[in-house]
This record gives sequence, structure tokens and C-alpha cells, in this order.
Amino acid sequence: MRRKKRPFDDRRSMTLRPVTPADLQVIMSWFPDQQSCRNWGGPEFRFPFSEQSFLEDAQLQTLPSYSYCDDDRLLAFGQYYLRAGRCHLARLAVAPAERGKGHGTRLIVALLDCGSTALGTTECSLFVSTSNPRAARLYERLGFTEMQYPDPTLMIPASYMVAEITAVRERSSAAC
Repeated sequence: MRRKKRPFDDRRSMTLRPVTPADLQVIMSWFPDQQSCRNWGGPEFRFPFSEQSFLEDAQLQTLPSYSYCDDDRLLAFGQYYLRAGRCHLARLAVAPAERGKGHGTRLIVALLDCGSTALGTTECSLFVSTSNPRAARLYERLGFTEMQYPDPTLMIPASYMVAEITAVRERSSAAC
């Protein structure tokens, strides 16, 4: 059964900005249990976490980390970095109350715009937990396809997905 798309209020000002210390508490609240934390942060992410362990495990002080916000609310979070020659998206998350409203798509496009320019790439990649089919469906709709990770020694319970950045932008226009 397909869900109806909810209308998006374009009158709000949406911005992608560097994550702030105030955002940290909000983002931490999005992961109330070990499974949600591991789906998002990977198998090595500590749970329960403290503010310090969250900062360390999410690499908030070393990776480009961004909050996607409207005028007054933190809607989503994500990171990017260069991995295997691609703009690799990491730790993508949408606030639980905001899921299903297109913010994931907008976050991905905004991060790719920023990341591909900074890194000089035309392709992007990400990992998606095998226990997160909803996220995998979003990535597939945006043109990501599963492929073998270039380093066969990396053993994590996730699928490696790759896409052309222009294809993601084109598909996102149709999705929003």
C-alpha cells in the first residue's frame, strides 16, 4: 500500500547549516534504543551513549556535519566525506515527527550540493543498514543502486549504494 504524499509548505525557510552544540541534544533524542542507534550510526556506535561518546562516535568534530532546519526546528541531520572517490553521505537522519514529509530527500540533495562542490565529485555513495528497509527504498527512489564495496575486507551489516549526483537531483525534483 502506497502512502499519500503530504503537501509540503514551501513558505518556510529551509536551510542547511553546520551542526551546533544545541542541535546535539535534539539529535541524540532521535535514537532512544540500541537498534535505532545502530541503524543510524553503525555497528560500532556505543549505546547507551553519553554526550561525549555521541560526539566521538558520530565524529561531529572531524566530519562536515550539517543540520537541516526550517525557521525554528531541526528537521534532519547528515554528514559527507570523500570515500572511494565519491561524496559519501553518512549518518543521515530525519526527526521522528518529520518523517514521510520529504525532508530526507531535501537533506540528501542539499548535502550533495555542498559535498560534491567541496570534494569535486560527480558520484555519491552511502551505506544503509540491512535492517532499515524504509531508508533503502528512499535511496532506490533517488537512483542509488546497490553494489559491491571496493574493499572486500569491510564486513558490516549494511548495503553499499552508489548514484550519479545529477541523477539524484533529477529524481528528487520529481519526488518533492
